[in-house]
Amino acid sequence: MPAIAAPRQIDRFDALAWAALFVLSGAIFLDALDVSMVGIALPSIRKDLSMSTTSLQWVVSAYVLGYGGLMLLGGRAADLLGRRRVFLASLGVFVLASALGGFASDGSLLIATRFIKGVSAAFTVPTGLSIITTTFAEGPARNKALSIYTATAASGWSLGLVFGGALTQIGWRWTFFLPVPLALVILAAARRSLAPDAGSAPGLRALRRFDVPGAATITAAMLLLVYTVVSAPTHGWGSARTLLSFVAVAALTALFAMIERRSHEPLVRLGILRSGPLVRANLGAMAVVGGWFGVQFITTLYFQQLRGWSPIETALAFLPAGILVSLGAPQAGRIVDRFGTTRPIAAGMLSFVVGYVLFLGLHLNSPYFAAILPTILLAGAGFMLAYGPLNMAATAGVADHEQGLASGLVNTSFQVGGAIGLAIVTAVISSASASSGAPAGSSRALLHGYQAGLVVSVIIALLGLLATLWGPARAHLPARVALRSSD
Repeated sequence: MPAIAAPRQIDRFDALAWAALFVLSGAIFLDALDVSMVGIALPSIRKDLSMSTTSLQWVVSAYVLGYGGLMLLGGRAADLLGRRRVFLASLGVFVLASALGGFASDGSLLIATRFIKGVSAAFTVPTGLSIITTTFAEGPARNKALSIYTATAASGWSLGLVFGGALTQIGWRWTFFLPVPLALVILAAARRSLAPDAGSAPGLRALRRFDVPGAATITAAMLLLVYTVVSAPTHGWGSARTLLSFVAVAALTALFAMIERRSHEPLVRLGILRSGPLVRANLGAMAVVGGWFGVQFITTLYFQQLRGWSPIETALAFLPAGILVSLGAPQAGRIVDRFGTTRPIAAGMLSFVVGYVLFLGLHLNSPYFAAILPTILLAGAGFMLAYGPLNMAATAGVADHEQGLASGLVNTSFQVGGAIGLAIVTAVISSASASSGAPAGSSRALLHGYQAGLVVSVIIALLGLLATLWGPARAHLPARVALRSSD
């Protein structure tokens, strides 16, 4: 089935290009705003709906489950069914799910709406990114567009902290209601600004050629993987249920690979994974979000549980990182034009490592400016340097008809990395708190668990740094060996 792609690629910005970029940036702004607002509201949600720490994790993890589980399907659907069509439909689902979440009366319904919003984002985000990468020619124009796009996401995240804190003071439900009118405005603007998909709408014959077995298999594998990872802290990493689930994931993945090799119209062309830069970018994406989700989860609970801070105080504590990213991320395109993607990604990973290591000294009365702010600023610098270049590296050199696939891959990595990181951190916190020797539920027991969880984030960031440097190191080593052999 022929892919549906944007009919043009431009190397300079005109009114139509700016309008499309405004709409797509607005969508990613909304996704980031929503995630950060809900993160700040978690303690209030738990209190109001009488949720345990484990069930509270699912308010975050259910979103990640839908997002990470269907991201590859969403990205490829955009390539094959039409990017504008998929974008508009999924944004409409977001509006309905967000409104329903605001009226949720129990934790289970709230978690269900978060899953639906994650599914919506699984189609909206890779579709928006692939529209950018197929509209703007690779090079300075695309780098500039992606810099603005990622900076807007950072702005959404930082403003979400403030809005989340302020709205939670009124009532946490407003963190779900606020995105509704914003999404409706973006939806209306998208209908006018996004160029129609090339060709007519897919007919029944074309849809029959869609790789349904491959889509069903990889979606089931990703859903089961994310579900297994986020539920493992509850059931135990070594339990029969968890181990059997991982075996099932491996079996589904192997079956998917067999289907794709034999398919004439594969959902995922396996050859795309032979690209070293693409693979390293995806590993880096997993490390960036995997480490940060754990740190943000720990820090939010630390501020509000151990220090008694209000939601708005917690939001303002995170705000410097968001401001730093918002100001610095638009320069990512110029940095990449000059230095390539590897150097800024490596610098960003190193910033995460240093920041998380500094945070290991956290105690019950750590001063904010001396002990906490440096980590928040270094994390902001890490996102500023790495997030945009990771998206650029993951989509560079990929044909237009596979841009949705590449976008889906990197965004899947961001979300699956976050799910794995948060699940491991949660398990380590629970285990370390229980074995601390302090009374169960006491401040000292919780702090001991938080400190152990931070070690996990340090390790994840280190692995991301090593993955980033591995390719250049491998390329440099043969050159040195050849040089010595010629002496």
